[in-house]
Amino acid sequence: QLEERGMILEAERLRQRTTFDVEMMRELGFCSGIENYSRHLSRREAGSRPWTLLDYFPPDWLLVVDESHMTIPQTVGMYKNDRTRKEILVDFGFRLPSALDNRPLTFEEFEAHLDQVVFMSATPGPYELRNSQQIVQQLIRPTGIVDPQIDVRPTEGQIDDLIDRIRERVERGERSLVTTLTKKMAEDLADYLHEMGVKVSYLHSEVDTLERVQILRDLRLGVFDVLVGINLLREGIDLPEVTLVAILDADKEGFLRSAWSLIQVIGRAARNTGGEVVMYADNVTESMHVAIEETNRRRAVQEAHNREHGIVPQTIIKGIRDINDRLRAVAEASGAYTGDGRRELSDMSKEQISKLVAQMEAEMRAAAKNLEFERAAALRDEIQDVRLRILDEDASTTVLRAAEKAAGGARALRDSVAAGHGEGSVAPSKRMAAMKSGDRRGKRDLREAGPALEVTSVTVMDAEEEPAETLDGVPHGDGHDERPADEGTAGDWLPGLRDEHEGDDSGWMSRWLDKPTWDRRVTPNVVKRTGTRPSRHRR
Repeated sequence: QLEERGMILEAERLRQRTTFDVEMMRELGFCSGIENYSRHLSRREAGSRPWTLLDYFPPDWLLVVDESHMTIPQTVGMYKNDRTRKEILVDFGFRLPSALDNRPLTFEEFEAHLDQVVFMSATPGPYELRNSQQIVQQLIRPTGIVDPQIDVRPTEGQIDDLIDRIRERVERGERSLVTTLTKKMAEDLADYLHEMGVKVSYLHSEVDTLERVQILRDLRLGVFDVLVGINLLREGIDLPEVTLVAILDADKEGFLRSAWSLIQVIGRAARNTGGEVVMYADNVTESMHVAIEETNRRRAVQEAHNREHGIVPQTIIKGIRDINDRLRAVAEASGAYTGDGRRELSDMSKEQISKLVAQMEAEMRAAAKNLEFERAAALRDEIQDVRLRILDEDASTTVLRAAEKAAGGARALRDSVAAGHGEGSVAPSKRMAAMKSGDRRGKRDLREAGPALEVTSVTVMDAEEEPAETLDGVPHGDGHDERPADEGTAGDWLPGLRDEHEGDDSGWMSRWLDKPTWDRRVTPNVVKRTGTRPSRHRR
C-alpha cells in the first residue's frame, strides 16, 4: 500500500523493521515491540478484539467501579487514544497495519462483558445516573461530621485574607489546603507564602508519586501547615487535620471549576468538625451555584440526622501511615550499591590501612559470591581509590624531600654570602661541589619518585615574571631587584630545571620571545621516567 501511494522511503523502512523483528523472533523468541504482532501470534482475525482478563471471569461476576465519575471517561478514551497514536505509526511505515489490533477494548466491548456493576462516587456522572437502576445516597457519616460551610469572598485582597485565615489555623495547630488553576500559580503562591513566614509546600503532577505521599504525610505531621495544589487535592485525599480549603479563581468556568470538581474539593474539608471552605470569586457561576446548593442539601440532611439521634460530631481519628515505611522495611541498606565515599585515612597508620583494604577485599569477594555485582564493583573502586591516595601521599613526600635536599647546597652558599663573606670568599670548586652534592641527592630521590608519579616532563615557563636569580643566589641587573634573595630560582629547588630567561639583565622580555624555548647548551628540562639525564654541558 505504501509503494502504491509513492511512499518508497516509508515502505523500505517498514520492510527493514519487519524483517529484523521476524529474524529476532526466530533466533531469540522475542523482539522489541513484540506486542504489535499479537494478532498474528494469537491467530486472531483482523479487527477482532484482543483477549483480556475480563474473559476469565464467570458469567455472574460483580464489578465495583470506584470514583466512577473519573474511571468511566478514562475507559471510554482508552481505545481512541491508542488508535490515534498507532495510526500515525502505520501511515509512516513504522508499524504494520495489524498493529492496530493490539489495542484496548472499545467501551461497547467492555460493556458486553459486564453483568452486575456498582458505581461509587460522590459526584456520579451522566452515564452512571442514566444506566443505574437504583441510586443509594450515603450521606450520613459514622462520626456525625457534616459537610462544611461555604463562604464566597471577592478576589480583591484575596491573598491577604487567605494569609489571615491560614495564620488563625496555624495558631490552633490545624492545616490548610489551597487550590489554584495552574502549576505556575501554585509554585508562585507557595513561594510568596514562604516569604511571608508560612510553612508551605506545593503538589502537582510533576511531583513524583512517592514524593506526593511523603508531602501529604509531612502535612499531617506538621512539617508544614499549608499545601498548595491544582487537581490532585480531590479524590482520595483524606486529611483529618485540614480545617480550611481555599479555592482561588472559583468563578473561572472549566474542567477544574466544574460543579462536580468543586464538590470534590469541598469534600476535603469534611473530615474535621471545624472544616470551612472559602471560594474567592467576583461572581457566582452556574457551577458554583450547583456545588453550593448540593453541599447545603447534604448538610441539611446530615444535621437533621444528628439532631434526631443525638449525635455529636467528632473529628476523624486516623493514624499517620506511609507507604514509604513499607518500602523502607524491605529496602536494602543505604549505599548497598554505591561507595560510602572517600574514607578518612589521615588518622590511620599504614598497618591499619592495610587491614582496612584486606577487609574491603573480603567484602568484595563475598558480594561477588552472593551475585551482588554492583556492590562488589563499588568496593573494588573504593579499594583502588584508597591505594591511589596512599601512593600519591608517599610520592608527594618523596618529591618534597628531593626538593629540600637539592636546595640545601644553594641555601648554604646564600647564607655564606649574606653573612658578609662575599662571593669571592668561596672557592668556585667548593661552590660547584656543594651544588653537585645537592643535585645528586635530588636526582636519586627523583628517580625513586618518578615512576610512582608517572612524571614524563616538568617545565618552568613564565613570561610575566621578573628576571630570575642565578644559581648562586645573586640577582642580575642594576641591583634594584626587590625579590628576597632566599627565594632562589627553579634550579635551586628542583634539580635539572632552569629559568628560560636566567642570566639576562635588560630587555629580557623581547629576547625571551625571540629566542627558542629550549636552550641546547644545558640539560633539557625533562625528567625521564627512567631517571637518567644527559650530562650538563659547561660553558
